[in-house]
Amino acid sequence: MTAATIALAEHDDAVGQIFNIGNDQEVTMEKLASMVKEMTGSKSEIVHVPYDKAYEEGFEDMQRRVPSLAKIKETIGYTPKVDLQGIIQSVIDYFKM
Repeated sequence: MTAATIALAEHDDAVGQIFNIGNDQEVTMEKLASMVKEMTGSKSEIVHVPYDKAYEEGFEDMQRRVPSLAKIKETIGYTPKVDLQGIIQSVIDYFKM
């Protein structure tokens, strides 16, 4: 468990609430794929799959995801300590073990 999840579990105002935990840095899937590819030294091709091929008919996905951390900051004072590159690097390091 992270310090943020423990703090939320112990805070009365958090009961029954939903919080974004992480980072509010917006990134496109293209940029994320490029970052992972570069940071891992992968020679993999980035393949663009058309929306209608990726999802079933009638499925609606959000075009942009920009999580707000305002609620968690107000409740427990949370601010991210690690940026997106740091998060990706920690995942890479974990899988290298």
